Amino acid sequence: MTAGLAEGWHVFAGTRGAPGETESGDGVRTDVHLDVTSESDIATAMGVIADHVGERGLDGLANIAGIGIPGPLEIMPMAELRQSFEVDFFGQVALTQQTIPLLRPARGRIVFIGSLVDRLTLPFFGALATSKSAVASLADTWRQELAPWGIHVALVEPGFISTGADEATKARIDRLIADMTPAQSALYGAMFTTLTERGFKAQTSGSSPDGVAEVILDALTSKRPRDHYLTGSKAHIGALVAKLPQPWQDRMKRKAFDQPAPGSL
Repeated sequence: MTAGLAEGWHVFAGTRGAPGETESGDGVRTDVHLDVTSESDIATAMGVIADHVGERGLDGLANIAGIGIPGPLEIMPMAELRQSFEVDFFGQVALTQQTIPLLRPARGRIVFIGSLVDRLTLPFFGALATSKSAVASLADTWRQELAPWGIHVALVEPGFISTGADEATKARIDRLIADMTPAQSALYGAMFTTLTERGFKAQTSGSSPDGVAEVILDALTSKRPRDHYLTGSKAHIGALVAKLPQPWQDRMKRKAFDQPAPGSL
């Protein structure tokens, strides 16, 4: 967002807060209240943007909304798994569907934010991996369907990024562990605690979100945009690991996150 403002863009930023407008350098930022799971919020936001861009159309859409819900899939409430898909997938579909008519006149571009875990899954992050895998397929499908109108669609797959929401994620993990029943804790408590502690260290030492913003800007402005972008800490290494035979991948992940061997419990 900051990168776009520096380039003199008018950026419409979806926010859960109040709407408003500010100027930054040569650019203008207009905050529009937007919950991507709310059809009325999307319709209102599209009205604000359409009034501004008029017949010229919109240059780009960056789908950056997301939610990370950790936990063992066996004991994850279905409501939480559905919430993951509502934000990460269905919300992206709904917003993009309403934005495409604004993008078509300008031959605009679309960027989806996936994740390295859509290539390299991790235990206890199945909600994120499955919803982001759906986003990856969504981006590839829309890239083909919208190509006749010159609308390019790119997928950005970050690795470990320290977003500023790390503490909130840690608090969610701590609450999940505290809320486990004795039976659930006996099954998953030690494994989940060990993996999330190591994952949290990798996350907090990860790359700055500014790097992801620069990649999004490149996908929206480059003369030759790529279809897929890897960015952030461990992203390229993880992508290479994802090409290894599955048993090798599983063995490496067990060692990295100190997880029990198959058949050992």
